[in-house]
Amino acid sequence: MGNKKNLLGLKEEELIDFFSSLGEKKYRAHQLMDWIYKKGVFSFYEMTNFPLDLREKLNKIAYIQELHLVAQKTSREDNVTKYLFELEDQERIESVVMEYSHGFTACISSQVGCRMGCIFCASGKGGLARSLSSAEMMAQVLFLRKDLERHGKFLSGIVLMGMGEPLENFQAVIDFLYLLSSPQAVNMSLRHVTLSTCGIVPRILQLAQLKLPLTLSVSLNAPVNSLREKIMPVNRSYPLEKLLEACKVYEKETGTRITFDYILIGNLNSKKGYAHILANLIKNINCHVNLIPFNPVKGLEYKSPDPEEVNSFKEILERAGIPVTVRRTLGRDIDAACGQLRRRKNIS
Repeated sequence: MGNKKNLLGLKEEELIDFFSSLGEKKYRAHQLMDWIYKKGVFSFYEMTNFPLDLREKLNKIAYIQELHLVAQKTSREDNVTKYLFELEDQERIESVVMEYSHGFTACISSQVGCRMGCIFCASGKGGLARSLSSAEMMAQVLFLRKDLERHGKFLSGIVLMGMGEPLENFQAVIDFLYLLSSPQAVNMSLRHVTLSTCGIVPRILQLAQLKLPLTLSVSLNAPVNSLREKIMPVNRSYPLEKLLEACKVYEKETGTRITFDYILIGNLNSKKGYAHILANLIKNINCHVNLIPFNPVKGLEYKSPDPEEVNSFKEILERAGIPVTVRRTLGRDIDAACGQLRRRKNIS
């Protein structure tokens, strides 16, 4: 948008400063936030409680970022919709809306691609292009919320579990979370937000000190360092011992239960012996385990586990007193694994 200033993603005090620089009162910031976050209006000319001369001035010097929808696919198997968006620099990101018993949850991206190199993930196959701004994360939420509302549905939760590693984009993610929970903006309780990480230990500790009431979801995927290093290269920098210690600190500082995601990959990390090791490893942490049967990714050799393997793994954890659920596999027919749709050359 040239030299125009993007007003999306700015905090209340930043918008007050912006309007002050125009000689306007601070209540103009509150009016603008109401139009954007409560009414879903992005055109200054539609903001009818602004004088016409102010609307014209804003249109010349500022804009409110919107995403360009490239493709949208809804699963025939379950109520999952995937969106492919193009950003202002022509980079592309993905978002997903999933229906659960408690309502609709939006899975949003925090980066374009990813540099973590987890072997099961399509997002990282092309590496990291760049991190998203807080405005680009918020634009996903506002688009998805509006799309749901058009169909008489409502957004009830957010997961930062799309493309990218959120804790690698720490400050922009924190700015986004504060705006998401602000009464002046989306006003969503952070208790309805989950942040997923592959285990960036210093950032987990930094996040713990903020004492945000969100759910921290840690991708574990193996209970021994040798296997986890093969699956997730980040383990070379932050091995299990350091990661789990950071999780204990997070639990203590925030008073919230940790979620451990464990993607079960057939013939790799789904053996019964690993379930026993995992149970012993996390028995002293207030946690919940999400077992996730691997969703096949085109171009990757790994396969889904047999249902018997999944059930056995679950039963071993349960017998050890570990709360566990098996996450249902969603959207196989629409390339629902993050990064798959973005990498397609032909989209239909």
